[in-house]
Amino acid sequence: MKKVLKIILLAACAFLFIGTFVFLWQKARPSYFTYELVSMQDRTLSSSVIASGNVNPENEVQIKPQISGIISEIRCEPGDDLKQGDIVAVIKVVPEMGSLNSAEGRLTTAKINYDKVLKDHKRNEELFKKEIASLEEYEASLSALETAEEEVKNAEDALKIITDGVSEKYAYMSNTQVRSTINGKVLDVPVEVGNSVIQANTFNDGTTIALVADMRNMIFKGEVDEIEVGKLEEGMDASISIGAIPGRKFDGILTYISPKSVSDESSNIVKFEIEAVMPDLDDSVFIRAGYSANAEIIIEKKEDVPSVPEGCLQYDEEGTPYVEVYKGMDGKKQVFERRDVDAGFSDGVYIEILGGLSSEDRIKGNIAIK
Repeated sequence: MKKVLKIILLAACAFLFIGTFVFLWQKARPSYFTYELVSMQDRTLSSSVIASGNVNPENEVQIKPQISGIISEIRCEPGDDLKQGDIVAVIKVVPEMGSLNSAEGRLTTAKINYDKVLKDHKRNEELFKKEIASLEEYEASLSALETAEEEVKNAEDALKIITDGVSEKYAYMSNTQVRSTINGKVLDVPVEVGNSVIQANTFNDGTTIALVADMRNMIFKGEVDEIEVGKLEEGMDASISIGAIPGRKFDGILTYISPKSVSDESSNIVKFEIEAVMPDLDDSVFIRAGYSANAEIIIEKKEDVPSVPEGCLQYDEEGTPYVEVYKGMDGKKQVFERRDVDAGFSDGVYIEILGGLSSEDRIKGNIAIK
């Protein structure tokens, strides 16, 4: 039994010794990395600023009444398309008691005066037929009758305006019918039938009955960091991506850069507001107001310039850029030679090579496989 244990112990020691030797031998062997080889290619490089924000109609109009009262009918709902002049809502006028009493008193007085003038005219007419009254007296009484009749009509119209908001004579111009002032889509109707509304005037903004916008003219509004705002100029092209419409980009033109910053006191981040119009929108896609979006504003662009991945470039202590050009194999080891290059414009991924390389050269890439 002791002999068997001794043999097992010697075998374990031998196995441990051989394993240690193999491990150390493997560690002592030189290891080589095989690097990806990259060639210079012509590419379009561009530098841009990204702004986050929303898209909204450029022109949103609040439809407000020109008369106070109570809404008796609403003839539109969000999503409806309206033309200029379409009726949005109908308002029932609630007369003011003082004005109502005054209008009723005016009508009563006008009718009393009309009855008196009518009697006088009939008497003058009989006298004129009997050639007792002169033509001048007859014409004067007729004129007084016509004046009294017109005053009755005016008093009736005034009373109708107080009670109904419009006279029969100008029914087509009724302020009780609130109409859309533009062609567009209804975005919101913040009132309901039965709500009281106030007319818009110089002292009061009035009650908004509907919000209407032309959805063919959209505008992007966003913010950019203070570090990047100095690179922007009005008139620059923008490519707008909308989160709710993936896979499609919309053209835009930068039209506004705020001269005043918008500060976030909690994070001390200073940003500036920008706006970009989105011309030439068609009916192939419906953009809803308030969609979140990003705008990529092209600052500089170069087309078909020779370039390599920026990660292939290295810099020495003096800041001179260089690459390592592949020269061949030394056994299993790749051999590279340093070559200084002239670097130009970069888009953050690729960098322009102005000189020092040819399209036939292959350089060390930034991907290595052991």
